[in-house]
Amino acid sequence: MSLSKETITRALRGVPAVGAGGDLVGAGVLKWVAVCETYVSVKLLMPAGATPGDLAQVTSMTRAAIESAARDEGSRLDSIIIEFVNDAGDVIRTARFGAPVNEARAQGPAGAMGGSGGSGGSGASDMGHRPIGGLADTRPVGHASGQTRAPTPQGAAPAMPSIRNIIAVGAGKGGVGKSTIALNLAVGLARRGAAVGLMDGDIYGPSLPTLLGLGAMEPIVVDGKLQPFLVHGVKSMTIGKLVDPDKPLIWRGPMAHGAFKQLAEQTNWGELDYLIIDLPPGTGDVALTMAQMLKLSGAVVVCTPQKVAQDDAVRAAKMFQQLGIEVLGVVENMSYFIGDDGKEYDIFGKGGAEFMAQRLNVPFLGAVPLTMGLRKNSDDGNPTANFAGGAITRAFEELISRVEGQLNLTAMKKGQRPTLTIS
Repeated sequence: MSLSKETITRALRGVPAVGAGGDLVGAGVLKWVAVCETYVSVKLLMPAGATPGDLAQVTSMTRAAIESAARDEGSRLDSIIIEFVNDAGDVIRTARFGAPVNEARAQGPAGAMGGSGGSGGSGASDMGHRPIGGLADTRPVGHASGQTRAPTPQGAAPAMPSIRNIIAVGAGKGGVGKSTIALNLAVGLARRGAAVGLMDGDIYGPSLPTLLGLGAMEPIVVDGKLQPFLVHGVKSMTIGKLVDPDKPLIWRGPMAHGAFKQLAEQTNWGELDYLIIDLPPGTGDVALTMAQMLKLSGAVVVCTPQKVAQDDAVRAAKMFQQLGIEVLGVVENMSYFIGDDGKEYDIFGKGGAEFMAQRLNVPFLGAVPLTMGLRKNSDDGNPTANFAGGAITRAFEELISRVEGQLNLTAMKKGQRPTLTIS
């Protein structure tokens, strides 16, 4: 049995709010609760004039209440994070108990955590982490002894029977237009008659509310499931519509894991031909969470032409390979700029991503230009207008055709035969 936010909230009603009167919940001191499997994180409002002794007392009682709730429910508890924040939401003091995410699976049952609290954190959670490369080495090993390749996170990931293809769109660095590519790939596939979902997995910097023009739309929950927004022919869900749009999302690994899990598993996607996942930039824990949680058809890496972007894109491509995810190919975004005079300008250079794809021995999926229309349509939340003709339409249509082709090749390599339906 897993703990829930409701269970933690009830438990904290019995903790006195030192310096504020009443209990943590009734006095409004409890500002946030996050639960992800065996990890719990809470944020408490620091009372005015609170002394270090007051904070230590509240920390101790909060920890005891959470551990007691876990024991009562027979739930495993690996880690507790208690943060004190000011009125602006800034974290002033942090206490951590138990093992960090990468070590927790080796720890004991609920109530067996060690560690100590304090500003900046201490105890077991300060142990060194284990890099994912050691978990996902795909090089052949020990053929003479009959051993096979080392397992990857994708090896045990479950499939989603209602979704035929799941495609991740990632990048080694931010600012290369990854979300723009993911969005227009989804819209273009939908325009070809496919049932498409688009998940904003960029937990820290969601941009789909703007790119899709979600505006005043509010999320709806039916029977415990989030109902996706249906716009531009695409079902979509984003963390940007579930949190305060003006607040920074300062989340630790377990909290980001929980948010991604909620978007993926608690959204009523229905039957889909494609689910496109827009990942955060870099090679962090969200990508690992995805690889462990979802069986992917492949990944698309987005890069701009200049060398600094290529360096990071190489890391992203190799990350997908280490996780056991097929790299469908590389897209060169902002490959050139088309001015009002119709001329092409190589602002960032040109062809660098194609050269990088050749060096990595992965497909090159095409070059997408930067145009005034694409910028305006993105700001206006009107991606459908990108398919009204012209250079940007041709670029996206070429990209979509090549992605479809790579998916077919990948399926054949896995022993899946294409089907022909005649009606």
